[in-house]
Amino acid sequence: MAKSKAKILVVDDNSGIRAALQLLLPMHFAQVELIPSPKELVTRLLEFRPDVVLLDMNFHTDINTGNEGLFWLSEIKKRSPDIEVVLFTAYADIQLAVEGMKRGAFDFLVKPWDNEKLIEVLKAAYANRSKEARDASVQPASSLKMLWGKGPQMSAIHRTVEKISATDASVLITGENGTGKDVLAGEIHRRSDRSLKPLVCVDAGALTETLFESELFGHVKGAFTDAHADHIGKFEQADGGTLFLDEIGNIPPHLQAKLLRAIQNRAVTRVGDTKTIPVDIRLICATNKNLEQMVRDGEFREDLYYRINTMHLHLPALRERTDEVVPLAQMFISKYAEKYRRLVSGLTPEAEDALKNQYWSGNIRELQNCIEKAVIMSDGETLGIDDLQLSPIRPKGGADAFSGTDSLEETEEKAIRAAMAKFGGNLSMVAKSLEISRPTLYAKLKKYNI
Repeated sequence: MAKSKAKILVVDDNSGIRAALQLLLPMHFAQVELIPSPKELVTRLLEFRPDVVLLDMNFHTDINTGNEGLFWLSEIKKRSPDIEVVLFTAYADIQLAVEGMKRGAFDFLVKPWDNEKLIEVLKAAYANRSKEARDASVQPASSLKMLWGKGPQMSAIHRTVEKISATDASVLITGENGTGKDVLAGEIHRRSDRSLKPLVCVDAGALTETLFESELFGHVKGAFTDAHADHIGKFEQADGGTLFLDEIGNIPPHLQAKLLRAIQNRAVTRVGDTKTIPVDIRLICATNKNLEQMVRDGEFREDLYYRINTMHLHLPALRERTDEVVPLAQMFISKYAEKYRRLVSGLTPEAEDALKNQYWSGNIRELQNCIEKAVIMSDGETLGIDDLQLSPIRPKGGADAFSGTDSLEETEEKAIRAAMAKFGGNLSMVAKSLEISRPTLYAKLKKYNI
């Protein structure tokens, strides 16, 4: 049987397992690298550029929670969302598997493994990655569809999008985390004259300082240690299409100048090179931060702010778009019923009312998470209130009420304070109601000085 063209990166601290896979995988895949620690992962993602990562869940023999594996899964998806990740663990925990899939893992394998099953899963992951790569030039930033709703705010945004999509005007999208800023960016690209060209998405806030220029502008062979080949940056990848810079408010000021120069000149210079490369891009940026205030505070360059802010679209929170909640939930039900092979097809009237009355501090992302868990754990064809497992904590009126203008951190702090008051400081009950672990709760109590 012919070898797959896939490039496989294995991350596992067990030398025996690495030795076994070093013998097995090269018989089936074109290129295989094995590393003992995730500390090398970011560098290998950049240099080796794998198609699939086989990622161990635990790297400390005395700690077997799988949390470290989930952390590195999230890091991989932040930096290279197109890479497929297969999780590798000795502990068959369905909740861990669900959490891994929620965070974007392709599949989950339990040690000791079956060789045929392992090869089958890795090939399937590569096939899925290859399909996504073939479709990348016409896919939006998110797989979700844009639901406009009938409220005045979303109707106004819809009209604006219809006017500006065909232009090359730079667009700044603001809004809380989870409101669908990436979906809106994809919608603008889809409606533009550049829709048949790539939409390249970058989580700008996740780029470390050492990788910032290399990832955005590219580098040439020999530019730095382990730069074994030329690398095309995101600006060049987006040539002719759209560049979407998410979380732009998280870029530190000293790197903002480098970004500004590339945007102004519509040209980049790869790290280690002197040649200027022109790029033809349409720029869309997004943030959950108040950039105007950051400009006043000297945290964000004013000239960069005006460069990215030709048109400004602010997405309201989901709690201000209640007419969209049930249609979005139905869309997620269809998506996850197919993914997890469930027969679920709808919601009870009581469940619909409960969804519309929920506060949704995490917005659409929180709703998606809620529906995914409910579909996975469902036994029937219809989701009821009990299936949704909604948090009972909701903001009330008065001094401690949540404001539609609250930042995500302010909303989080108020939710924790409300839970502390409701349960009389019982940390176990508070953590359970907020669906977080006790260690996470301790950290947040310290953070907010509660």
